[in-house]
Amino acid sequence: MRYITFALAKGRLAKKAMEMLELAGITCEEMKDETSRKLIFVNEELKLKFFLAKASDVPTYVEYGAADIGVVGKDTILEEGRNLYEVMDLGIGKCRMCVAGPASARERLKHHELIRVASKYPVIAKDYFYNKKHQTVEIIKLNGSVELAPIVGLSEVIVDIVETGTTLKENGLEVLEEICPLSARVVVNQVSMKMENERINKILAGFKTAVEKRK
Repeated sequence: MRYITFALAKGRLAKKAMEMLELAGITCEEMKDETSRKLIFVNEELKLKFFLAKASDVPTYVEYGAADIGVVGKDTILEEGRNLYEVMDLGIGKCRMCVAGPASARERLKHHELIRVASKYPVIAKDYFYNKKHQTVEIIKLNGSVELAPIVGLSEVIVDIVETGTTLKENGLEVLEEICPLSARVVVNQVSMKMENERINKILAGFKTAVEKRK
């Protein structure tokens, strides 16, 4: 029997995903060792492998079949646009993708003015402004704190993930428009879904039970 491999987005999401798997009876003791330098963790009994990856790489590992199953945020799935099956919403890591900026930018959004938009998510920003709002904008990709962009005059607004909105408020910014809700999703490789349908569906059923238990 071949191994089923999981790619988990590093950080809080991986921890929460493993907690949910444990509720479903799937454990990996090796992963609990915080000092471990291992890259791949194995559960020999269940023939499962796990590895942690940068969130933006998880859809790539899954698309190319290096991982059969991935757990990653909806924001990353939208931004990366990979060919894979998005099969389940885990309901963890809930937040939203928003357009934010100073209150004065609200009018400029209303009147479809040509503005600059800074974001770590240029694909999502472009899709929102061009395809949903039909507003021509200039998109500037940033990798760090995007909240800085409207403050220093690099852009009029930003497109970013908002959890509580505290960081925005502290910097004189606010949510101007909501793009979409976000949370952690389970993604599956398209070939794996066919070849290992029974085993993968069993794992997904476990996730489903865990989601129910969390409610």
